[in-house]
Amino acid sequence: MKKIYLVLTLIVISLSSCLPTKKTNYFQGEPTSKGEMYKLNNEPYRLQVNDVLSIQIKSENPELVSLFSASKTEGTVSTKGDGLYFDGYTINTHGNIRIPYIGELNVLGYTEREVREKIEFELKSFIKNSESIFVTVKLSGIKFVVTGEVGSPGTLNLLQSQVTIIEAIANAGEISQFGNRQNVTVLRKAINGVERYTIDMTDIAVFDDEQFFVQPNDVIYVEALQRKSWGFGTTGLQTFTTIASVFAVLVSTILLIKTI
Repeated sequence: MKKIYLVLTLIVISLSSCLPTKKTNYFQGEPTSKGEMYKLNNEPYRLQVNDVLSIQIKSENPELVSLFSASKTEGTVSTKGDGLYFDGYTINTHGNIRIPYIGELNVLGYTEREVREKIEFELKSFIKNSESIFVTVKLSGIKFVVTGEVGSPGTLNLLQSQVTIIEAIANAGEISQFGNRQNVTVLRKAINGVERYTIDMTDIAVFDDEQFFVQPNDVIYVEALQRKSWGFGTTGLQTFTTIASVFAVLVSTILLIKTI
């Protein structure tokens, strides 16, 4: 009778350790009826310290605009890929970038469009026919950090104008079996300090969340489920096997002690 009781106890513990699909499946529930589920983030991004800008200045006269080039590419102020770290424009701690001949230009808190307009205004002092100048200003990708219970934690830089929290996690190797999908934390630097947000990836309402779009320099943290600290397996069968193995060792030890 005692053996049956112990077996039943092991089964109950194993089943209780299984994760319900409610905690593991993404985007549960029904879409919002207001038709706002796939809304875009229309508020333009405001530049921060350490952001890297790709700036291109083009003209019918490449030699003329090459004077304002920080890169080796004739007629432009830009390179692609990793070269932007060296030839792009990194916003320093004072919120400035430095352009040849123009000098220091404060861009902290400005949008890409506002920076373009500032550069175009400054170029009028050097170029008479400024209407022939075409300036493009882009953020050189979205850089962020994903850490915690994901497949490939680390720093990522996606060459996109917008990155969603879904894309960020997918590029970090997805949330592991031990990751808490209901409590994904986003840490973001702001003027008043570090802001903290929590996102539930199992709820379809994540598409309407204000933090659905990742911002440059965000830190995304996926905490571990409590069951990981307990040392249980990832499935009910593994948990049952683990507990049964421990129980077998204890019984063998007790029998060995009795025989001595």
